[in-house]
Amino acid sequence: MNATRVVSDGWVVAKRNVIKIKRVPEILVFVLISPIMFVLLFAFVFGGAIDAGQGLNYREFLIGGIFAQTVVFGATFTGAGLAEDMQKGIIDRFKSLPMSRSAVLVGRTTSDIIYNVLSLVIMALTGLLVGWRIREGVVDAVVAFGLLLLFSYAVSWIMAWVGLLVPSVDVINNASFIVIMPLTFVSNAFVPAKDFNSVLRPFVEWNPVSTLTQACRELFGNVDPDLPVSGPWSMQHPVLYTVLCSLAVVLVFVPLSVRQYRLSTSK
Repeated sequence: MNATRVVSDGWVVAKRNVIKIKRVPEILVFVLISPIMFVLLFAFVFGGAIDAGQGLNYREFLIGGIFAQTVVFGATFTGAGLAEDMQKGIIDRFKSLPMSRSAVLVGRTTSDIIYNVLSLVIMALTGLLVGWRIREGVVDAVVAFGLLLLFSYAVSWIMAWVGLLVPSVDVINNASFIVIMPLTFVSNAFVPAKDFNSVLRPFVEWNPVSTLTQACRELFGNVDPDLPVSGPWSMQHPVLYTVLCSLAVVLVFVPLSVRQYRLSTSK
C-alpha cells in the first residue's frame, strides 16, 4: 500500500513538473533546441575534421554520442529543480500535504524521463535529416532508447542527491558542469577511443558514457559488424556493462537521496 502511494503521489508531482513547462517555456526551448544545436554543430562544423575510423560515416558515428550526452545533461533538471524548490520554500509546502515524502524525489526523477523522451525524439529527427540511419531492427532500436532512458534515470538520482546538498540553483549548475563535462568529453562520444593517449584510454573505455554510446551504435547498426570490438570487457559487452552501472547508481543514490531529503526537510 505504501509503495502504491509513493507511485501515485510521485506521478502527481511529475505532472506538476511537466505542467511547469507551460509557465516557463524557456525549459522547453532548452529541451528541444539544445539537441538540435549539438547535432548540427558536430555534424557540420567538426565532422570534417574528425575521422570515425573503420570507414564509418562520422555523422552516423556521432549520433550515438550525442544521444548519450543529451540524456546525461537532461538529468541535471532533477538537481536544479530540487534546489529551486528548496530555495523557494515549495518543499515546505509539500511537507504540509498528506503525501508520501519520497514522492517529491520520485516525481522529480520521473519528469526528467519525460523531458529526455522529448529530447530523444527531436534529436532522432534531426539525425535523420543530417544522414543518420537506424540499420538494425525495430526491437534493437527500442532497446537502445530504453537503455538511454535507464542511464539518464540513474544519473538523475545522482543529481537529486547533489541538488539537496547545495544551497542554490547556481551551485548545482556549476557542480553538474564539473562532473558531466569530463564524463561526456573524455569518452568515445565524439572521438574514437583509439585516438586517446595511453593515460586517458583506460578511463575512456570504462567510462559508462562510452559504453552507453557504444551500445547505442551497435544497437542502431552504426558500426561495422564484420570488425570485432577491441578493448576491455566493458567495451565488448557495452549493453550489460551500462545496465550494471545504471543499477548500481540507482541502488546507491536512491537511499542517499531519500536520506538527504529527510535531513533537509527536518530542519
